[in-house]
Amino acid sequence: MRDLLIFGVIFGLLPFVFKRPAIGALLFTWISLMNPHRLAYGAAYSFPFAAVVAAVTALATLMSKEKKMPWTPVTITLVLFYCWMNVSTLVALEPELVWLEWDRVTKTFFMVAITLMVINTEKDLKLFVWIVALSLGIYGLKGGLFTLASGGHYRVYGPDGSYIAENNSMALALVTTLPLIWYLRSLVKNRWIGLGLAAVAILSAVSAMGSYSRGALLGGVAMLLFLWLKSPKKLPTALAVIAMGALVAVAMPDAWYERMNTIENYQEDGSAMGRINAWHFAVNIATTHLLGGGFNVFSKRQFLLYAPNPTDYHVAHSIYFQVLGDQGFVGLALFLLLMFFAWRTGTRIIRFCKDRPDLKWASDLARMSQVSVIGYAVSGAFLSLAYFDLYYDIIIILVLLEKILMLKPKPALFPARVELAKSGG
Repeated sequence: MRDLLIFGVIFGLLPFVFKRPAIGALLFTWISLMNPHRLAYGAAYSFPFAAVVAAVTALATLMSKEKKMPWTPVTITLVLFYCWMNVSTLVALEPELVWLEWDRVTKTFFMVAITLMVINTEKDLKLFVWIVALSLGIYGLKGGLFTLASGGHYRVYGPDGSYIAENNSMALALVTTLPLIWYLRSLVKNRWIGLGLAAVAILSAVSAMGSYSRGALLGGVAMLLFLWLKSPKKLPTALAVIAMGALVAVAMPDAWYERMNTIENYQEDGSAMGRINAWHFAVNIATTHLLGGGFNVFSKRQFLLYAPNPTDYHVAHSIYFQVLGDQGFVGLALFLLLMFFAWRTGTRIIRFCKDRPDLKWASDLARMSQVSVIGYAVSGAFLSLAYFDLYYDIIIILVLLEKILMLKPKPALFPARVELAKSGG
């Protein structure tokens, strides 16, 4: 039944993509983040829905007259970063492994470009935010209830076979998404829907902690602090933050506290020392190879050559060291520059919307997107998700906000004087 429903929804929407390519961008985002087909058990489970939707959307975009690519510091850096990744791929140290990840990353960046071109209205941007937030929020709701019901004795995982299947990946996704879920409350007028969204946000925080991810704890603390600082309604936000903390404190068992305490005593934790070994490996790769080692360079074979402890193999466990090992120092510089420009885009939007009540929705969205960037930047320091779609979806939101706002006519600064001049006074 699930398979038929998924096939019916996706293929039923495809014809509309040719009329409005934005529908294709929204549909692809839903598939790439929620992975609804991974919740099925039949033919839908392994069907390449994302590739089909991407192909149809690309064709529809070529035929459309409404496409408009915004060229900003963010999009220029995105292009440079992708070009650099292609160069590093050609000289990759693991040629048998590099193309699998290159293919996935290329699809992600290709759809980022398509989405930036075809979403041109406030309505479509808000729909995009709803889809990004709730595609993962549904797992936050489910995982939070599971954590409370089980007393926190079992870890929260994502759907099998997806990019967020692993508990740490699921945690980062929820920490990054939570500010957008919180933002959605400002878009609804119904009090009960607003309370429901607040509950989803709180349970998402509980779910992230229920993953037992130490990176999520650090990222979550930083994110919640910035969520309060950036929120225009500080008292309700403070109460929600306290509720999140109280629920986690009550729900989690002693085993969770013992694992979180290893953050301070990392020298005694084998996993933490393995990460440090992987980080040294990344530095050694980058200093030896200007272009980096290419995608999937964190392999057992390369560890034997470049790791301080050759037998202690670990994945990067850090978006920064992952990019450093894969793309070298130049690639890491572009990655950090992209994050900086994304943040500055949010700051420009907030400044542009100042004293504009009609643009409060945009100002609030820019603030919450910046909070999402903080959550990703801190949690990602301990997780290998440098090319995760969600992060680039946050960047899309910021770029599209600026693109759409620049199309709006600016109000007259002195309307009374304008009217006076027209009357000849």
